[in-house]
Amino acid sequence: MAESDNIDLIRRFCAAWSKADIPALVDFFTDDALYHNMPVQPVQGKDAIKGLIEQFMAPFERAEFEVRQIAAAGDVVLTERVDRFLGGSRTVELPVMGAFEVRGGKIAAWRDYFDLPSWTRQMS
Repeated sequence: MAESDNIDLIRRFCAAWSKADIPALVDFFTDDALYHNMPVQPVQGKDAIKGLIEQFMAPFERAEFEVRQIAAAGDVVLTERVDRFLGGSRTVELPVMGAFEVRGGKIAAWRDYFDLPSWTRQMS
């Protein structure tokens, strides 16, 4: 795939979070995909990724991923984002750097780098 196609895939993935449709989000991944939020242990495979997304989304109605910067080099797409998780009167806002590896039009690896204490503080 061209770099522009890879960027488009990741933009669509980030935009899809606002619909809170977890099966649709999981469909963006390869069957053997790796998802690693750097402060915690990685998970591999669609079922494990689905479980982790469900865990993150449980207290929220939806999320918005604001992509501030995006760049690609071959099959790697980097994002600078602000991820907002919204539910009831609670909003958790998290600056994130993300690295995506694309294979065959799907996400084969997703690594996010963020400050876990910021997440924890906002969740309490």
